[in-house]
Amino acid sequence: MDQNHHIWRVWANQLHTWGVHHLVATFLEVAGPLTIFGAQAMYLSQPFLYSLWPEDHWQALTNLLEEDQQAQVFAAFLRETEELA
Repeated sequence: MDQNHHIWRVWANQLHTWGVHHLVATFLEVAGPLTIFGAQAMYLSQPFLYSLWPEDHWQALTNLLEEDQQAQVFAAFLRETEELA
């Protein structure tokens, strides 16, 4: 998470702004191994959507979806940042 902390902060801020941080955190907590399908979808869509998001954000997202532990840590991060907001 250390290398992606700045990216996670950007995501958390945007998710809080949209009001979906609870939904995303809950999904990440309960989806478990299903997130690997999300990572695969991200790999497939990268060539089409690269212009919408920086490459380091794509890589951070696919890493998060591939590794359940990272998904759990990000979910906790979302809940933690809620308390700070």
